[in-house]
Amino acid sequence: MTGPTRSGRAMLRLVPSTTEEACPSQWFCGHCGAPPPDNRTPAPPARVCPSCGLGLLLEARADVAPRPEDAFMIVDSSLHVCAVSSACEELLAVAETDVVNRPVTELLTPADAEAAGPGNLAAAIMWAARSDDEPRRVTVRPANVFGVRMPLRVGACGPPRAALLVLE
Repeated sequence: MTGPTRSGRAMLRLVPSTTEEACPSQWFCGHCGAPPPDNRTPAPPARVCPSCGLGLLLEARADVAPRPEDAFMIVDSSLHVCAVSSACEELLAVAETDVVNRPVTELLTPADAEAAGPGNLAAAIMWAARSDDEPRRVTVRPANVFGVRMPLRVGACGPPRAALLVLE
């Protein structure tokens, strides 16, 4: 932008940038949520969690990545559960071995007010499993539980590309 000066000539002014900086990524274990030592990017053959030895290290945006105490699950684009954190197993009273490769709708259902439309659970998962944009928030309830509503943060993670669902 320009503005006039005393001499009547235009002068340049600095204008703040309107582009946002990309959110940094963060690695975490798909089972316990622990970050890798020193938060460094792990080499491909070293992607088994050094903390628990049970999960693979996954990458997500820092504003979506879970903390070790968060309950979360990984869901693919076909809406099937790929992994469940130990905190999520406890919260939903399920075993990971019983829910892997089953539809996520057997664990979580959309809250009644958000059951349809572009902001629903299925749309958020499909979007996250295919892109790396801003995370979305939806409200869900555990399946077969009446009256309990939980906010859910949905974002992309990988490799391989999947949706990360963090129960808040």
